[in-house]
Amino acid sequence: LTGRACGVVGGDLAGGPAVVVAVTAFGDLGTRVPVLRSGARPGHVLAHAGTLGRSAAGLALLRRDDDAGPVSSSAETAVGTYLRPRPPLGHALGAAGVARAMMDVSDGLVRDGGRIARASGVGLEISGEGLVDGVVATVAGELGMDPLPWVLGGGEDHGFLAAFPPGVALPAGFRAIGRVVEGSGVRVDGAQPPVAGWDHFGG
Repeated sequence: LTGRACGVVGGDLAGGPAVVVAVTAFGDLGTRVPVLRSGARPGHVLAHAGTLGRSAAGLALLRRDDDAGPVSSSAETAVGTYLRPRPPLGHALGAAGVARAMMDVSDGLVRDGGRIARASGVGLEISGEGLVDGVVATVAGELGMDPLPWVLGGGEDHGFLAAFPPGVALPAGFRAIGRVVEGSGVRVDGAQPPVAGWDHFGG
């Protein structure tokens, strides 16, 4: 590739001290229309399937300086989510015929939401109310930490973020967390989010 431009279009992009074998599976949509990031429009309902922040909470538990281990059932759930995530693939497939834009949340709600916003030329308004579930709130209380950065910036729960036309019944597993608006970027309760999410090339 000397002297030629080479673009990175995606994949397992990470760095670390260990050798990792990554496997990529290819498929075929057949006659189905793909759901892209670029279909969100102002007025659409923004919804999420899966959990938010549990994996980040589990990582925070594993990074503690002490050796106490999980101290509650919520802590065990969070650590389990980090070590063995279970993406809600069935819910995403069920939404494919209704959603106008969708992607997995692997780098954080704010960062991946921003990708939908950029691709669609819109803004996203997320409501902070109800984003922190009981598991995440319990672990945050045990560690004396703020759970909101986990929910907004932790992405390894591997849920799905989607935009749906107004007035349609949300598919099973999805819950509304905001709306698509005119403008650009992602705002939470009308303000700039306190975190940006994971940046693969941020060092």
